[in-house]
Amino acid sequence: MSKLVLMTKSKIEDSVVTRSGESKFGEQITVLPSITNIYDDLVNLDVKYVLVGLPEDVGVFANYGKPGTCNAWDATIKILLNTQSSTLNNPKQLCVLGHLDFTQEQEQLSKWDQSNIKHVKKARALVAEIDKEVSNLIYNIVKAGKIPIIIGGGHNNAYGNIKGTSLALNKKINVVNFDAHTDFRALEGRHSGNGFSYAYAEGFLNRYFIFGVHKNYTSQTILDDALNANNSIRYNTFEAIEIENSLKFKDEMKEALRYVSKDTFGIEIDCDAIANVPSSAQTPSGFSVNKARQFVHYFGSNPAAQYLHICEAAPTKKTATQVGKLITYLITDFIRANNN
Repeated sequence: MSKLVLMTKSKIEDSVVTRSGESKFGEQITVLPSITNIYDDLVNLDVKYVLVGLPEDVGVFANYGKPGTCNAWDATIKILLNTQSSTLNNPKQLCVLGHLDFTQEQEQLSKWDQSNIKHVKKARALVAEIDKEVSNLIYNIVKAGKIPIIIGGGHNNAYGNIKGTSLALNKKINVVNFDAHTDFRALEGRHSGNGFSYAYAEGFLNRYFIFGVHKNYTSQTILDDALNANNSIRYNTFEAIEIENSLKFKDEMKEALRYVSKDTFGIEIDCDAIANVPSSAQTPSGFSVNKARQFVHYFGSNPAAQYLHICEAAPTKKTATQVGKLITYLITDFIRANNN
């Protein structure tokens, strides 16, 4: 775990703004003081949730997307640590572990040109290396009996989440993905658009439900070769739910849960699916923030839920606070729902 940078008490103290009569998350959460063996350190820790950051946008670059997802972790942790701690919002079951350090990978990325196919191929090879780090960390967290909450990076990291969880549990897992895109593209080298197809092809992903696919961004090839040709994939469209009103949001959540909760499942939240959120593929037409929160609460309350991943948010300095608040809402919604 050479890339793991632990959150420390001193970092928290620098970030938390204290106020008389108030208690903040940063004053209550657990941190690991040091690492000896990550599995042993976590298995003996009296927490249920382990929060980790993935500050990278290599996978987004490799999929010809807009960079910036490397900034979501910092934007989130500043807000989360200053969130109120109370009987309504209890952080005592949460360990803020830290983040994986992808500084070297980001430096390499800064030298590459997205219009140069050779550079894109190099980025895809680099994503495969990032996969190893992510899957190893998630494996150890799940093997230790904890529930990972993963923040930041591109949707390429779904692969590592699925593989790590699958290996820890020694079985295939299911996934529900709140997303405008399928991310089930061709096996053409790793990037943010094919994390699920690689996980499926390699035997880590079983049932896959994509919630809210946008018709304008789903190719006929994906429809023919993946969605309509694979018995393990089910989906609905954003238009059917929000525009055409042929499907109802709550009914579709029930249908998706019936499909994935027959076994352990992961929850994937792509911020591209939420209207007007700064992301790698920001959309003016998408689900509301409150619908996203309802989604996380609904699926998080099921005991078969094994992890939460919030990805693809790409905050700028101007939007960092709002993005941090959004992701913090989703984190706390999940913990409250799952801990009941």
